[in-house]
This record gives sequence, C-alpha cells and structure tokens, in this order.
Amino acid sequence: MLEALQFDFMRNAILAGILVSIACGIIGTFVVLNRIVFISGGIAHAAYGGIGMGYFFRFNPVYGAIAFSLLAALAMGWVHRHTQQRTDTIIGVMWAIGMSVGIILVDLTPGYKATLRSYLFGSILAVPTQELWLMLAVDGLVLAIVWLFYKELLAISFDETFAIIRNVPVDGIYLLLMSAIALTVVMMMRVVGLIMVIALLTMPAAIGNQWVKEMKTMMVVASGLGIVFTVTGLWLSYAFDLTSGATIILVAGGGYTLSLAIKSLYRQSHRRLSQEASQQAHR
Repeated sequence: MLEALQFDFMRNAILAGILVSIACGIIGTFVVLNRIVFISGGIAHAAYGGIGMGYFFRFNPVYGAIAFSLLAALAMGWVHRHTQQRTDTIIGVMWAIGMSVGIILVDLTPGYKATLRSYLFGSILAVPTQELWLMLAVDGLVLAIVWLFYKELLAISFDETFAIIRNVPVDGIYLLLMSAIALTVVMMMRVVGLIMVIALLTMPAAIGNQWVKEMKTMMVVASGLGIVFTVTGLWLSYAFDLTSGATIILVAGGGYTLSLAIKSLYRQSHRRLSQEASQQAHR
C-alpha cells in the first residue's frame, strides 16, 4: 500500500475516502436513528436523473446530480411528513421515475459515455483534485448544519412530540436533514456508486448504534469505522485488482456482520452471568 502512495490518484482516493467517511458517519447516524434508510436509497437512485441531465445538456453531471437529488430529497421529505398515501409506495415511484429520466436522457445523448459507469459503481481511483475541494466543502456544510441545529436534530430523532411541544420547527428541520442527506449521497457517488450508496451510509452508523447510545459519540465511531472500511477496501482492491467500490462495501459488510455476531455473543454471555448471579443470590 505504501508504494501505491507515490501515485497522485491513490493519494486522492484515500483523501476522498476520508472526506466521504466523515459526512457518512454524521449523516448516517441520523439516517439510522430516524429509520429513513429507504428514503436515502430513493434519493440516491433519483440522483441518476440529474446525471442524465448533465450528459444531455452538456454540463458536469455532478452538478445535475446535486440539483436533482436536492429536489428529490425535498419532495420525499414532504411526502413522508404530509401525505396520507403509503410513503414507501410514493418514494418507490419517485425512485423509479428519477432513474428512468436519467436512462432516457443518456440514451438520447449522442456519443460514447465513458464515465457513466463510474457514477453507477463508483470510481474512487479517478477522483480529481477539484472534486476533493467539493467534498471538503460538503463536509464543511454538513458539519455547520449539525453544529447549528444539533439540539433540534436530536429532538426530532428521539422524541418528535417533545420537539413539537418545545416549538421546534419539525418540518423545516426534517427537510434540512433531507437536504444534507442529498448532498452526502452525491459526494458518496464517486466512491462507491449510486447503487451501493445506502450500504456505506448505514453500515458504519449501524455498528456504532450497536455499541454506543450517545449521538455525538455514535457519529465519531461511525466516521472512524467508515475511514477504516474505505482505506482497507481500497488497499484490498489495489492488492488483488478488484473493483474498489464493491470491495469497500464488502469490507463494511464483513465489519457489520462481525459486530452483529460479537454483540449477540456478548448479550448471551451477559444474560448467562445475570442468571447465575440471580441463582446464587436466592441460595
């Protein structure tokens, strides 16, 4: 791995992985606690419509993905909060329409789309320096949102009724969270691709939720795990010539499964010790 660091593309890839992991750890914590993984998946796939617009109208597809995912996030957030229809059905419809719009616009765009695959499956090794600055800006924006509205985000995550009683603008804070998810999803697109965004957004935070209960600690743990998974997956993909995005997700999946198994064994051991202590107390 050290020898690979002599290459600019590998240094950029590691920096991209670290920047993405920070945003994933913070936003993924809210996604897991609010149980909105399905909405996050919908936003990720709807962003493909913006990529199609970028190809069709000849501008950077990343900017199209940002605009489209923000619109999709606000629409899904509004639907989730206000509609009487089945939320999962309507989000599934938006998810499918976004993907379809993107596919049709890409079909209508003449010429070979060499970079299209990188948006679907990720291409962390091809992240240019200017996109690192964009990732850094998104990290700064996400941190600013969480720092400024931490109490409000905490309130709607654990007790929405209490938040309403305390006059927290629940709908506005929820839509702000949706917007932060949309920006994070677009940033992750270059690392693992739109198809696997949900995995990296949720697995580190889910592991953190198994072991810690305080939200700030959970964010730190999730961000740290994300960095470990990303760098390890990157090293494995380089060593064995594998697709980097899929390798990173498999490493994260292995970490989640291992954590789940250890937690289960820990609970069984703790339950057995409690039973033994109770039996000794009654003798």
